[in-house]
Amino acid sequence: MSQVIAAAADLNAPPVTKTLADFVSTHPSQGWSAEVEHEAHRTFLNWLGCAIGAAQHESVTSSLAAVQEFQPAPQASILGRKERVDMGGAALINGISSHTFDFDDTHLKTVIHPAGPVASAILALGEHINTNGRQIIDAMVLGIDVECRVGNAMYPDHYHRGWHITGSTGMLGSAAACARILGLDTHKTMMALGIAASQPIGMREQFGTMTKPFHPGGAARAGQMSALLAKHGFTASLRALEAGRGYMQTVSTKNDWSEIDRDLGKSFEISLNTYKPFACGIVIHPAIDACAQLRAQGVKADEVERIELRVHPLVLELTGKKTPKTGLEGKFSVYHGCAMGLIFGQAGENEYADDIVNRPDVVALRAKVNATTDSAISEASVDVKAILRNGKEVHVFVKNAIGSIENPMSDTNLEQKFTSLAEPIIGKQKTAQLISALWNLGKAADLKQIIQLSTPN
Repeated sequence: MSQVIAAAADLNAPPVTKTLADFVSTHPSQGWSAEVEHEAHRTFLNWLGCAIGAAQHESVTSSLAAVQEFQPAPQASILGRKERVDMGGAALINGISSHTFDFDDTHLKTVIHPAGPVASAILALGEHINTNGRQIIDAMVLGIDVECRVGNAMYPDHYHRGWHITGSTGMLGSAAACARILGLDTHKTMMALGIAASQPIGMREQFGTMTKPFHPGGAARAGQMSALLAKHGFTASLRALEAGRGYMQTVSTKNDWSEIDRDLGKSFEISLNTYKPFACGIVIHPAIDACAQLRAQGVKADEVERIELRVHPLVLELTGKKTPKTGLEGKFSVYHGCAMGLIFGQAGENEYADDIVNRPDVVALRAKVNATTDSAISEASVDVKAILRNGKEVHVFVKNAIGSIENPMSDTNLEQKFTSLAEPIIGKQKTAQLISALWNLGKAADLKQIIQLSTPN
């Protein structure tokens, strides 16, 4: 005989689904400050560069081959490639590509990578229905606000339970942004959010595999389809997000409803977006930064007896691989990150090549790194001490790594990062022209130039 177990639920939750839908459907175009507008362009530029950079990666080739099994109509483009597929397939593949190098943006308050699910969905949809650049920027700002506000309400409980929060909130951001592109009213936007709410994607168990970047791609496609279903009259619960057995209370024991409408329409979560200087999980960045600083101070790898690392417990939980064998595994190794910082002074995609991960001097230095946890240290900080063979000790404490809100990448830094990713795929001339076009995306009459420049000759 089955037993019914009743889980506690807040039956008096505010109307989150309607609040967010009304915001997305009625907020005025460019209804934010110049600073928010500029951050939106930075976000889109960073996302596009990451997607183009990984265009020839085996995960993208595999996902493209799978999508082509459906014999899709050529509705939208694959960034950094010549192939065209249906817009759902393009949303999926570009979302995968943008997260493959783990080099994309991060909303540090929630560790959501917000652009992947949203930008991937709206670029494909926008290309198909001939959207202008202003609509893309508007939809991205609003979609990111939806996914991150829901993330704010549930973090950290939802994430600690095992959900990959980028995929498990990204489908809401994607649905909201696509609903905005399609011009859906409040009711139909509620339906889009409601349909998307039944499609959270991604578990943290998949970190270190190709399925991790599938999560933002899958979320992009799910949200896009949700908005299209709503457009054509498909229905969902009016309280799909907040109901006692709705999305938020089902996937998280913590729901701070005040995070949903606090300064809604006045402050925008995209303002809190950050961009990675290193191609790996964000929690490794302080360690790489610190070891790069050791290198700048003259510390050499062959002089090191050992490196003592004090980090927040989450760092080892997420990136505790001591002996990675592949570049992908290296992205989840704080030990490898330390070696990259000290040997190369950087940790771009080239430093995560399989041959670098297995290089004897890199392996030897990794083995000298001893990491211990300290809950008093912030996730954004690290304390590093290099003990040299001659007995000398060199200490570096990083409170906020480069790329954080407190120590952000400049526009020039972002352009340099974009160039390093895009130039090998589309060439020097197109890369320079594309950067210029992306800074002016909000003024573009259509997306044709962006798509053309993102395609290899």
